[in-house]
Amino acid sequence: MKNIVYISVFSFLLCSCGGGGEDNLTPEPLPIVNKAPSTPTQITPSNNQLCIDYMVVFQWNVASDPNGDPVSYVMQVATDNQFTQNLQTKTSSSTTISVTLNKGVAYYWRVQAKDSKGLTSSYSSTFSFYTEGDGESNHLPFSPAIVNPEQNSIEHEAIVTLEWTASDVDSNDTLSFDVFFDTVNPPAIKVAENHSETTLNQTLESSKSYYWKVVVKDDKGGETIGQIWCFKTD
Repeated sequence: MKNIVYISVFSFLLCSCGGGGEDNLTPEPLPIVNKAPSTPTQITPSNNQLCIDYMVVFQWNVASDPNGDPVSYVMQVATDNQFTQNLQTKTSSSTTISVTLNKGVAYYWRVQAKDSKGLTSSYSSTFSFYTEGDGESNHLPFSPAIVNPEQNSIEHEAIVTLEWTASDVDSNDTLSFDVFFDTVNPPAIKVAENHSETTLNQTLESSKSYYWKVVVKDDKGGETIGQIWCFKTD
């Protein structure tokens, strides 16, 4: 009888010791989540700069990567601010790239960072610059940039304030604007001519799609036709 009691107690102790070991298992390590590098910021050419050399050196600040991955860069330069015309895309492991460009042309550029696993940052701001032309006495204005309403937005009010920005490398030039606003694309109705402000109010109808563009003119006969923007009303 005593032997049976001893065996039962010993078996209980073995079971107790064996069960406690499962509580000390090492948890599986969590997988490392890859994160995108930071967005580079441009140094040169600066916004609205006049470049007298046609071999243009593009430079930007170093981007950081949260995972410590190696970072490379993708730089784009084009003759429109939507990067669809005469687009050149260059890659570099350093923060500088040299590109030979045409004379007397307005250009736009931006850059993004890319880590070794293929994850990219957002593009930087879009900077514009102008290359000096032979014997040029006047440069065309830069293409206008939209401010309001946002592209493809939905407007809820009966009146909208169209707003844009424009600049010219010839800082002494006076700019004026022709504004086209219509419910067809491309817009054919000129609602303002030689307008001196960068805002213009327009009355809207409900459930319509509206298209508009701005032609920027300087006081020396130069003009630049902007892209077509659009929005809808509810």
